Amino acid sequence: MDQFDQSLEVFIESAGWLAPVLFVLLHVLRPFFFLPVIVVCIAGGVLFGFLEGSLLSFIGLSLMSLLSYLLVHKFPGFKKKLTGLKYKVFKDRKVTVSQVMVLRIMPFVHFHLLSLYLIEMSASFKEYMYFSLLGLIMPAVFYTAFGQVITELPWYLTIVLLFVLIGIFQILGRMNKSQMQSKV
Repeated sequence: MDQFDQSLEVFIESAGWLAPVLFVLLHVLRPFFFLPVIVVCIAGGVLFGFLEGSLLSFIGLSLMSLLSYLLVHKFPGFKKKLTGLKYKVFKDRKVTVSQVMVLRIMPFVHFHLLSLYLIEMSASFKEYMYFSLLGLIMPAVFYTAFGQVITELPWYLTIVLLFVLIGIFQILGRMNKSQMQSKV
């Protein structure tokens, strides 16, 4: 990862004023390079600092959400593939918007899969983008600011952090289930 950061830093420095545009484009092309979101956001923090890196990561992730929406609606094969992945990973489990937002913070959770959940829960494109943008704030800020710390944490603290996020996910699921039962 250090080599990737150094290569990216040299490339960005030589790009000059195009650097922010190229960085946002890297976010959009990230899935084709099999780069996790956390790696690109960490690079944004290193290259552009916390504020600009977070903003550029948010813009890049927002464009990725837009692209996810277009891919799902324009290419039925892509949607079918994601739906198969959804049933493989989550079975028939219902996931709420708040749970998707927690899952967005977890590294290595499939970005397009979470976008599919949001698309299915949303009544319109506008509502999808609202939920999607809201759910992208935390990963952009969290990974940019604390991404380096997370990757340097000892393995046992990383596992503790993962279990805390899983616990929050479970609590939100139970709260949603109890709300649904009280409505019936």
